[in-house]
Formats: sequence, C-alpha cells, structure tokens
Amino acid sequence: MGKLQDKVAFITGGASGIGAASARLFAKEGAKIVIADLDDEKGQAVVDELKTNGTEAAFHQVNTTKEDQVVAAFDDVAKAFGQIDIVFNNAGIGSQGPTHELEYDDWRKTVNVDLDGVFLVAREGIRKMRESGGGTIVNTASMYGHVGAAQTAAYNAAKGGVVNLTRSLGVEYAEENIRVNALCPGFIETPILPPESREALAEATPVKRLGQPEEIAKSVLFLASDDSSFMTGASLIVDGGVTAQ
Repeated sequence: MGKLQDKVAFITGGASGIGAASARLFAKEGAKIVIADLDDEKGQAVVDELKTNGTEAAFHQVNTTKEDQVVAAFDDVAKAFGQIDIVFNNAGIGSQGPTHELEYDDWRKTVNVDLDGVFLVAREGIRKMRESGGGTIVNTASMYGHVGAAQTAAYNAAKGGVVNLTRSLGVEYAEENIRVNALCPGFIETPILPPESREALAEATPVKRLGQPEEIAKSVLFLASDDSSFMTGASLIVDGGVTAQ
C-alpha cells in the first residue's frame, strides 16, 4: 500500500522538471495522476509513460493564468475521477535582469504566472476539496520567497507572495481538513535554470552541486502525504544550504 494509494493528484507544470519527477513518484506511491501544463507534447508523453507502468493518468492543457481554463480543468477532473485529493501547484517561470531595466509588462507576466496562477489553482483546489471533505495543497515557492537577491525582483516578489498566501490559506482552511504548505527549492537542475548559470550556481550552493528534480519530488511527497499531517501554512526550504549562509 503506497503513501498516496488511490488518491487523485492534480499537478500543474507536470510536463517536466520537478512536476514530472513528482508525478512519477506519486504514481509509485499509488496515486492517480492528472498533469496540467501548457506543453501538450511533453505532458502527454509523461502521461503515456505513467499509463505504460499501470497508473491511471490524464493530461489537460491548461494556462494557469486563465481563470476559465483552470476552472474547467478542475471541473473535468472532478467529474472524471470523482474527487481531487492532492494539488501540486507547481507551474512557474523565471525572470532575471536589472530592476531599473525591467519593463512593467515583464513584471506583470512573471507575477501573473508565479503568483496569480498559484492563487487560481489553489482556489479551485480548495473548492473541490471542501466538497469532498478535505485534501492537501503543495505550492511551489522558492528559497527566494524568504531571502532577497539582485536582479530577480519580480520573481522574488511573486515567490514571497506564494509563501504568505500559503500561510493564509493554511490557517483559513485548517478546520476543514485542507492542509496547504509551500515547497521552497534552491537551485535545481530543471529547464527554468539557465544552462550558462548552472556551474556558478552549483558553486554558490554549500553542498557544491545543483539539486535534482527527483530529490525535490521526495519533499513534495512528504508534504502531500500523511507524513506531514501536523503541518499547514508552513514552508519547507530544500536548497542545499544556500539560505543557511
């Protein structure tokens, strides 16, 4: 019996990186998987892989910044699977450059995806979980939700918002058996990390390497499962020691 046996897990940004690694791990622990992503080719490929291994899985092409698409996806999944037990709210983008050169449209795009989209997905997850008696939400924030860094103002502001949104939702829905926690990764070897920066970022990490998606997926599993049953509104930093410096 797996830690997520027969649970239905809705994973945004599940076509690659931490999302795909978490989908695979969740499946091994007995969950039914729904991947929501803009990349239909990669997303469907992950779903096909899971199905080949005997997991019940589905793909939905969703832009998490579009309210109608998010609402429709949750409605479709709830009808198809009967419930939604876990939401891994993981879709996001990066942003880098001097703040004095940052165009407002670029600021809005980053905040729209990395904070507004997280809100929309969390809200719909909560609505479905209230109907079915509870569930667990894991929001992907960042270590930069807790500390500042130069030239990533929009990203850091959005991730700080995710951390405090998580606190607020965790408190608000605790009595309804809905737990909400944030995952705060450091430098992880995923598509969001520029290849030209990876060597320097690994050197800036006390353990002297980048994190791997599969390592972070284990932390996501902890937050999504009953192993973290007394946690809500919390942030789990998994950064190889960067914020401890």
